[in-house]
Amino acid sequence: MRKHSSLVMSLITAALVHSSIALALPAVGGLRPVAALVDPDDVRFDLRQVNGRPILIVYEDKDSATLNQALKDELAVLARGDKYKASVALVPVADVEGYDYWPIRGFVKSSIRGESKKFGTTIFCDWNGAFRRALGFRPKTSSVVLIGKSARVLFAYEGAIPKTERARLIDLLRREVEGELADSNNNFAER
Repeated sequence: MRKHSSLVMSLITAALVHSSIALALPAVGGLRPVAALVDPDDVRFDLRQVNGRPILIVYEDKDSATLNQALKDELAVLARGDKYKASVALVPVADVEGYDYWPIRGFVKSSIRGESKKFGTTIFCDWNGAFRRALGFRPKTSSVVLIGKSARVLFAYEGAIPKTERARLIDLLRREVEGELADSNNNFAER
């Protein structure tokens, strides 16, 4: 009996360890994850399409959309200038798993198109949770990842981002964009 309960506990422990590994955010310093999405018109977008620009992923479902509103407000201030719009690949993602059936899918697509128009950026759809799993995000919360121009993860956070971490993220994003502008200015000066 003791061997049996010991074996069961070992299996449960192994399962918990495995599941926590499967839900780990991308490691800071690690390479850009391989993952793809679609927009509300089913046009495919792959993270590997973005080269030489930082990628900011904001992943949310309908219940966690306000969790990082303070960050989104700060990003909106940055986006007022053209340099950030042109220099950063913003990838807002709606976790719409569970809504991929007729006629609901059409209503969801229409709603996401409206939100995309309202915010002036394409909001992508994760219909089956594959993107969420590929990036190690937990469901039902907000997740934010910044991938640098070098295709390395610079920042990854899950849940409500505290003010100090938001400031760190904005600083990292500024460095990526300002570095890009400094590089282009240097290239222009060399000509």
